Amino acid sequence: MEYEHRSQVSRAKFIIGGLLIIAAILYLIISSTRASAQYFLTIEEVKNEGAQVVGRQLRISGAVIGESIQYDPQTLTLRFTVAHVPGSNQEIEAQGGLAAVLHAAVTDPNRPRLQVVVVGQPKPDLLRDEAQAIMTGKLGEDGIFYAEELLLKCPTKYEEAVPNQAGG
Repeated sequence: MEYEHRSQVSRAKFIIGGLLIIAAILYLIISSTRASAQYFLTIEEVKNEGAQVVGRQLRISGAVIGESIQYDPQTLTLRFTVAHVPGSNQEIEAQGGLAAVLHAAVTDPNRPRLQVVVVGQPKPDLLRDEAQAIMTGKLGEDGIFYAEELLLKCPTKYEEAVPNQAGG
């Protein structure tokens, strides 16, 4: 009888210990996911959110306006303006694809726009008119987006290059 009681107690301890380990793992997963989660916003959404997103880590996408690009090689300071592009791939495809959407964004003076500053990096080769900029950083109280990471896509370059490769 006493052996059976000890067996049940040790089994209960084992189950409770296992549940505590599972709970700890779940807690770590959830807390690390929240810490690394970033808002992904369009420029229009950033403008609409205003002060609510100032100082938060954000990820933003926009079309580079070529004539706005300014680079100071002495201070490694890059400044440019991006125009709003839709956030959903379905919208982009419905409007004729990425190249068409980027072109429309840059040529439409009524699109929401955002100034971007990147410090401490050399000027990227792909930074040009109608490139898609995907940036991670923070919106300053001055309304300027201070990017820490800058990724660029230039769809027209790739669209033109593919037929030459396939035909060559």
